[in-house]
Amino acid sequence: MTSLSPINASLCVAFGGGIGALLRYQLGRAVTAWLPIQPVGGFPWPTFAANSLGGLAMGVLVGCLARGMAGDFEEPVRLMLGVGLLGGFTTFSSFSVETWLLIEDGQAGIALLYVLASVAVSIGALVCGLSLTRMF
Repeated sequence: MTSLSPINASLCVAFGGGIGALLRYQLGRAVTAWLPIQPVGGFPWPTFAANSLGGLAMGVLVGCLARGMAGDFEEPVRLMLGVGLLGGFTTFSSFSVETWLLIEDGQAGIALLYVLASVAVSIGALVCGLSLTRMF
């Protein structure tokens, strides 16, 4: 396996992240154009689509990496595609793989706690952030 310097590793993440963010934006535009919905209000189809596709892509990536399909390029592929591209496209894909790994490890209780706590704390943090900005 090729070990990357911290700078090269960061460049892999940045490059993949830029592409992932662009794909997320374009997917949102496409879904909104395809479905006659408003960006705010109703079911959030663009985010749902990104999270669903990101979960599928993360599953394929993890499966390929586990089978050694990236060869000597495992670290750059993992960083560019997993952390960067899919991280920029959707952080839900990382959340999904971490939850599944806990379940596979026989830690279903911790996985459930992780899911519930992540959703509750994320929403709570969002409300706190909004409340802070509304104070000023």
